Amino acid sequence: QVQLVESGGGLVQAGGSLRLSCAASGSIISINAMGWYHQAPEKQSELVAAITSGGSTDYADSVKGRFTISRDNAKNTVYLQMNSLKPEDTAVYYCHAHGYLLGGTYMNYWGKGTLVTVSS
Repeated sequence: QVQLVESGGGLVQAGGSLRLSCAASGSIISINAMGWYHQAPEKQSELVAAITSGGSTDYADSVKGRFTISRDNAKNTVYLQMNSLKPEDTAVYYCHAHGYLLGGTYMNYWGKGTLVTVSS
């Protein structure tokens, strides 16, 4: 079994910063990519940022220049530094990871989510 445990969400005023963390644990051989998605009320989930094991990153246009994704491969942990937060960033943020478990089984897991609320 694999667990993705997120932390760092909360309430912040517009213009403020938060740092999300997500640690993956379990019988993991390798993680190809980790990322963050968010889902606002009555909206579809969308990619916020993703990072491969090699360090290549991808960002939603709405967060470019404000958010930075990073990862610690040794700890199977991904971080999302969110600066200059806007009320429209308010959402539940979900961690995602895919890769391989012991025995070669493909893994594709989601965290339970952490709420980020940005007040105006």
